[in-house]
Amino acid sequence: MKKSILMMLGAALFLNINTACASIDAAKAEAFVKQVTENGVEDIINAKISMQEKDARFEKLFNSALDLNYIGKFVLGRYWKTATKQQQDNFIAAYRAMNIKTWSRRFDEFKGKRFIFHGTSPSNSANQVFVNTTVPMDQGEPAKVVWRVKQSGDKFKIVDIIIENVSLAITARNEYTAYIKNNPGGVDALIQDLKNKAK
Repeated sequence: MKKSILMMLGAALFLNINTACASIDAAKAEAFVKQVTENGVEDIINAKISMQEKDARFEKLFNSALDLNYIGKFVLGRYWKTATKQQQDNFIAAYRAMNIKTWSRRFDEFKGKRFIFHGTSPSNSANQVFVNTTVPMDQGEPAKVVWRVKQSGDKFKIVDIIIENVSLAITARNEYTAYIKNNPGGVDALIQDLKNKAK
């Protein structure tokens, strides 16, 4: 009896994973990330341009490649539902501006490097898949960078970047929800804090 139940659970898990995978074109998702890294990230970080111009190019890249509205809802956690429409809009704007600065400088450590692709991994979330890459470093092991990609119709968007097993979205969610919980100013205080960091 126990064996039968375990077999049924295993079959259900297998079916759920394959159903999630079947809803996204993994090959096209990987091709999308390749385009983002080759024509976007690598070209930007390797270009001999000012930091101001680099930020401007990253802004254009982020707006086209990342689903910042989706990410913003996730990182604000339960506070997204209680926030007003104005607070939601202000948060997304501040979150976008801050991330352009942060990620522009975070990816700068990969200057002169190229992303090497290692296929995809399934996600339990429908219409999503993980695209696996590494970046050879001058010292030590290659840096592991995993891109979480969501497909909507024929369009692909990045919804998380996991660097060395650290999810940027989950890290932000933990930080932001703790900040709101411990700050009397709530969401408005967080928005102002993000604006200050973007400066």
